[in-house]
Amino acid sequence: MKISNVGSAIQVAADLYTLTTRPDRPYITIDRPDGERIVELFFCSSVHTLENRDDTPQTGNWQIEEVDGAVHLWIRAASSCWNSKTYRFICTPERLSYEIEVEGEGCLAEAVYFGGYYSANPRWGSGFFWSEQNFLRGFNPEPNSDECNYFQPAEGALIDLMGVPLPGKGNWFFTPPPFFYGFEQRSGWVGMGVESSPGGFQFTEYAYHGRKGVFYLSLSYEGYTRVKGAYRLPSIGFDFASGEFESLAAHTRAAHETLGTARISAPAQPAWWCEPIFCGWGAQSYMAAIECGHARDFSGQIIYNAFLKTLEESGIHPGSIVLDDKWQSTYGENAADPCKWPDLPGFIDKQHAASRKVLLWLKAWDPEGIPIEECITNAAGMAVSVDPSNPDYEQRMRRSVRQMLSSSGYDADGFKIDFTARIPSGPGMRRYGRLWGLELMKRYLWILYDEAKQVKPDALVMTHTPHPYLADVVDMIRLNDINKDKDVNLAMTLRARVASLACPEALIDTDNWPIPDKTAWRSYLALQPELGIPSLYYTGFIDSTREALNAEDYALIREVWSRHRAKI
Repeated sequence: MKISNVGSAIQVAADLYTLTTRPDRPYITIDRPDGERIVELFFCSSVHTLENRDDTPQTGNWQIEEVDGAVHLWIRAASSCWNSKTYRFICTPERLSYEIEVEGEGCLAEAVYFGGYYSANPRWGSGFFWSEQNFLRGFNPEPNSDECNYFQPAEGALIDLMGVPLPGKGNWFFTPPPFFYGFEQRSGWVGMGVESSPGGFQFTEYAYHGRKGVFYLSLSYEGYTRVKGAYRLPSIGFDFASGEFESLAAHTRAAHETLGTARISAPAQPAWWCEPIFCGWGAQSYMAAIECGHARDFSGQIIYNAFLKTLEESGIHPGSIVLDDKWQSTYGENAADPCKWPDLPGFIDKQHAASRKVLLWLKAWDPEGIPIEECITNAAGMAVSVDPSNPDYEQRMRRSVRQMLSSSGYDADGFKIDFTARIPSGPGMRRYGRLWGLELMKRYLWILYDEAKQVKPDALVMTHTPHPYLADVVDMIRLNDINKDKDVNLAMTLRARVASLACPEALIDTDNWPIPDKTAWRSYLALQPELGIPSLYYTGFIDSTREALNAEDYALIREVWSRHRAKI
């Protein structure tokens, strides 16, 4: 890298970009080697607290030094709500990152990157400032109900941990994917991804805010992270590549290195993890459709025995089966419902004798059956979720895992964890510890994963949380529910690509529900081995159309599974 002075500006020229300070204004520019402007960044970002909003009334002068082959360029600034702030760019030959450090005291509400309030130079007035962009389009890796992963730069975009099938909240399929946006320009793509060391993911969402020609980014902390002293916020890493997935791959590689989750070689995985999966939810949904009930009413021992008998008679032999919602009496305790499953250990023993493994479906965060003292509550005192930061709940959760997996309990073989999008969010929540956002998600999954591996080392833990920070607490990423009014194969291919980049050592469960009709089901069934582990949700009928499976359909399942097994 080359450091030079251009007039009174400082310029750092790297292999893929050139960074230049602007002495006359609170901006820096980033250009490609061919001269194309990537962005003009407003660097005086605001870090708002619950108590005050952050204006930058004064800045110092740029400082520069070389540290371990990287160029550090930083500037200190005054603040209306912090004792001081420091903005820093760290330049390496192939990428750069931007970080903010504040010093003082306050509860973080929102960190605004490349935008914020500024009044340090009367020439430019005061108020809120934006960064300049000339992006052609943006890429968001988070699946959503519209299956639209590209957006106009003048629009907004959101990546978060939450979501439900309601207006404006339809991005619950991955919770979360990498916190990353990619932006297309004439000469290639630039990615902007959130990076942090362990413990720094206290936020719930990463947002892109756009208008014509301008933008800024933000992280939402919701007031649950109290700063006292110096605090370094997560960095924004910039990656330059020929395509959106190449820049995403560069971001996830850097994230794994920072987090320490990158491995030299993948650990050996039990062979049964790669076996085709049968999940009963689709068949339960068909029963609910014809009997005018709810699908969770049909998770029972007699019913699942009938499901498996139908498959066996058709020559279909899954390696694993998932007992889906609601095999348990309560979602919080996860004890078998004796009315539906009078002998769950006996059922599982029978599956083991038939060389099949059994996964139990779990509903994350649900406080049903849990004492309110072990829950996160809202301002009205209502339980919103279980509280994994509470040691009493942690011990309860560990006991439940031992009951589900140990030979003295149910002797199941792992878990399919669903509804992680129900993680608590919003103001006024009361919790035991200080964890929030992705850190709370990590704690929840870590407790379950840690206890599962202690009880049964080859236990399989499946989630739909393909983020690098969670890579060491999951074994398999589920692609999650299908949007049946969209192109199924196209949508699931994109999800699989994102998941494999985020957690390259995790296997992928391709999922299989809901499906538009039998034609789409057959098409996706044939694609599944190319994406991950084949997953079957139906035994005799497609629930959405009530179309019956026939001999040709069962033959297709056998052929696809045989092809997959030959590959593994």
